[in-house]
Amino acid sequence: MPRLALYSLAVCLLAVAAAVVSFVQGSWLGVVWVLLAGLSSNMTWYYFKRGRAAQAQTPGRSVTG
Repeated sequence: MPRLALYSLAVCLLAVAAAVVSFVQGSWLGVVWVLLAGLSSNMTWYYFKRGRAAQAQTPGRSVTG
């Protein structure tokens, strides 16, 4: 998995946790965390797919490995 995909996945998970904590405390700031989680989730998919496509174009490397 590409490094940027892992970083954005970590940001996504932390944003979800922050959203849950915010909503449990009664703060509407959790909406911002949900939006950040959605953005970082899309970034994770983008970098993951981009890394897989680059790996498939590299000769001698397996796509499934």
